[in-house]
Amino acid sequence: MSAKSKTKNKKAGKLASPRRHLTSAARREQILSAARELILQQGSLPLSLEQLAERAGTSKALIYVYFPSHYELYNAIMRAEVADLETAGMQAASMKKNLQDAALACARIYFEHIAKRGTVLHLILRDLYMVGHIDPQVAKFRDTVVRRLARLVRRKLNLPARENIAAINLAITIPEEAGRLAFQGDLAPERAWLVCEELISASIAALAPQRSRSEGSGGGSFALR
Repeated sequence: MSAKSKTKNKKAGKLASPRRHLTSAARREQILSAARELILQQGSLPLSLEQLAERAGTSKALIYVYFPSHYELYNAIMRAEVADLETAGMQAASMKKNLQDAALACARIYFEHIAKRGTVLHLILRDLYMVGHIDPQVAKFRDTVVRRLARLVRRKLNLPARENIAAINLAITIPEEAGRLAFQGDLAPERAWLVCEELISASIAALAPQRSRSEGSGGGSFALR
């Protein structure tokens, strides 16, 4: 066989080699993973389907096969994030009877989640694009955890309703920001959690009724070590 024929056969073999086939589940996860990356990079919704298709190595048409609308795509991402938090024990943590224990347990789980996966759940939930389109399952999980913590705050700190909600919302930002710094590599995870723990504990102490603060004045400080 001539060298020319061998070269021709090699080219034909390359062209004839089958493309790697992904299962339906693997392709779906590939699209979700690419969407998560783009949301974290862009910081807002909606995503460009052209960019998503390019990042996922697929076509816009195939994305629509798996996710007929943007809302279905973003809710699928949130359901996966919520499932991770549930597996980590968020529901059980929010049911602790002591405010400090519940707040720190929930914060630890949320911090570790964000340090590992980024703030994608926060970004989707807070984006105005999703108003009226959040999956009821996701909303129920969020509201259940927040209501449990709010009841503990009301009993322990005796705050008016508006201040109660404000305290919860502000407290949530602490593990979010600490986790984001760890996720981005701006702060070592151990140090980021220490800061988070100290801030939450100090916040609870600062908001406690004056009598409780006076009784606890002889205890240790919350200064960072």
